[in-house]
Amino acid sequence: MKDFNPADKIQDLQYFGEFGGVNPSISDSSTYTFLSAKTMFDTFEGNMEGCYLYSRHSSPSNLYLDQALAAMEGTETANVSASGMGAITPTLLQLCGAGDHIVSSRTIYGGTYAFLKNFTPRFGIETSFVDITKLDIVEAAITPNTKVLYCETVSNPLLEVADIAGLAKIAKKHNLKLVVDNTFSPLSVSPAKLGADIVIHSLTKYINGSSDTVGGVTCASKDFINSLKNVNSGASMLLGPTMDSLRSASVMKNLRTLHIRIKQHSHNAHVLADKFEKDGLKTVYPGLKSHPSHELYKTMINPEYGFGGMLTIDVGTLAKANELMELMQARNLGYLAVSLGFYKTLFSAPGTSTSSEIPLEEQHEMGLTDGLIRFSIGLDNDIERTYEMMKACMVELGIL
Repeated sequence: MKDFNPADKIQDLQYFGEFGGVNPSISDSSTYTFLSAKTMFDTFEGNMEGCYLYSRHSSPSNLYLDQALAAMEGTETANVSASGMGAITPTLLQLCGAGDHIVSSRTIYGGTYAFLKNFTPRFGIETSFVDITKLDIVEAAITPNTKVLYCETVSNPLLEVADIAGLAKIAKKHNLKLVVDNTFSPLSVSPAKLGADIVIHSLTKYINGSSDTVGGVTCASKDFINSLKNVNSGASMLLGPTMDSLRSASVMKNLRTLHIRIKQHSHNAHVLADKFEKDGLKTVYPGLKSHPSHELYKTMINPEYGFGGMLTIDVGTLAKANELMELMQARNLGYLAVSLGFYKTLFSAPGTSTSSEIPLEEQHEMGLTDGLIRFSIGLDNDIERTYEMMKACMVELGIL
C-alpha cells in the first residue's frame, strides 16, 4: 500500500485522440467493420487483439475507461457497465450457480441486499448475511458450497469497516473469491492491494462525481474479466449491462479530478463529524476515534485521501430526521436525495430510501434506526460556515 498511489496510476495514463486530441476520441458506433471475414471469425472466437466486434462486448471508449480504473485499483484489467448493479449482479452470477452459497455482509446497499435475498434464490444461490466486522462469525458461516465472500469496504449506510486483509486470508484458506464493493472509498482504500480478488464500484457516485450519469465497473484479473465478456457464457455479455460510449468518455474526464475531490470531501466530512460529536449528536464517521474500527481503518487507507466523505447522525425519530432534512434543503445546505459524491451535500434517511429493501426487523437488528440520517458531504469551500448553518437548523428544531 505504501508504494501504491492510485492517483499517480491514473495520472500516468495518456491517451491521444484520433486527430491528436488530448482526450481520446469517442467511439460512437454500435458495430465495427472488418477487412476480412477471417478477422471477424477470429474476433468472435476471442483470438484477435485490437479488433472490435460489437459495443455490447467492448468499445474503444469503454476500454480506455477500463484501463484507467484497473490502474486505479491495481488490477490486471476491468469491465465497465451501465450501472453499479450492472457490475455487481453479473459478477456474482459469473461466480455462482445453482447450489452455491455466498457469505455477505449484513449491511450493504439495499439493491445488492435485495438481489441476494430475493433474486438469486430463483437460481438456487443462497446467501448468509453476517456481521462482517467479526471474522470468527464470517468463517463460521462458510459451508462446503460457499463460493464468495462479499462486502463493502465501508458499508452502506452504517459505515462499518470490513477488515479486507483478514477476510482475504479467510477467502484464501477456503478457496473462495473475495468481492469488495469500494464505492464509498475510492483512492482512500485499494482493496486489491489488501487481498481482494474482485473490486466493484458504482461509478455513479464519487468517481463520476457530478450526479449526471449511472455506471459501474468490475476490476479483476484478465481471466475473470474475459469470462464475464465471453460471447457464449459471460454474464456481462449475455445480460447486456453495457455502458454507452458517450457516458464512458464523460466519466473518464471526471476521473481526472477524483483525487482533488476526495481530499475535499474527506476534509469537510471530518470537520463536521468532529463538531457534531462535540455537540452531543450520535455521530458515526470512520475518522472519529469513537468509531469501533477507527484504528483498523487507519491501517487500510492511503492517508492523504482521508477517511471519506460519508457520515451519519441519529436525531431520534424519522419525523425529526425528515424535518431537519427539509429545513437544510430549504436553507440551500444540500439536497434531500439519495446517492453520494455530488459537489453539494446530499442527505437521506436510509431506512426509508436506500435501505428500504431490508425488512424493518432486520434494519433494527443491524442498528439502522429510524432517526438515522446519512450525509454525503459536499465540496463546500467554507465548511465552518456550513457547520454554523446546519447547527442553526438543529437548534431551531430542538435537536440541539
